[in-house]
Amino acid sequence: MKPYILIVEDEAPQAEMLSYNLEREGYRTRVASDGDEALAVTSEEAPDLVVLDWMLPEVSGIEVCRQLRRRVDSKHLPIIMLTARGEETDRVRGLDSGADDYMVKPYSPGEMVARIRALLRRSRPGFGDETLEYAGIVMDLAAHKVTFGGKSVHLGPTEYRLLLTLIERPGRVFSRERLLDLAWGREIYVEQRTVDVHIRRLRKALADAGGNDLIRTVRGAGYSLDTEVC
Repeated sequence: MKPYILIVEDEAPQAEMLSYNLEREGYRTRVASDGDEALAVTSEEAPDLVVLDWMLPEVSGIEVCRQLRRRVDSKHLPIIMLTARGEETDRVRGLDSGADDYMVKPYSPGEMVARIRALLRRSRPGFGDETLEYAGIVMDLAAHKVTFGGKSVHLGPTEYRLLLTLIERPGRVFSRERLLDLAWGREIYVEQRTVDVHIRRLRKALADAGGNDLIRTVRGAGYSLDTEVC
């Protein structure tokens, strides 16, 4: 699955340039031109990373960053703050608001792509690898096989895609809507309760392999793959 990057930038030429360079590198992008739109878009479809301009109309990038950090579904969302402010005090303020990285305009598209890759590798430990591992679960992406504690796990195609989504970002909470988008695709209509059915099947398959239940249900929010199961 292509990582999805949200670009929050009110200067259209800047947004178009960044979107072009990211899509050329294989990312999927979407642009929001102000803070309110950015907050609405992240609720509708959670991105894998946000490039967030500081100077936005109405709601500033700093406030958008703070609000994203307060929400359960975006608490750990990687954020790169993008701004013309280069003073140390501004960089500190941006990072203190919850940003993971900070870039000053004008910037090199190549450096931006490199920083996005680095952040994605940290937030998605298996990004770019053929094998994903978490708490005893091993997904061999090349062979399309899953083991848990060394024992084979037999999964249907949908359960496999659900596990792949969860294991790429352990600890992150996914809403049912987001899981539908990632596992089924936005073009296909599936009821949200269908996600619960397939999560139960995934849990059973992992339990049949003798492992602990690592899928956490977050009431009112969704699901995550987490060793701290409630």
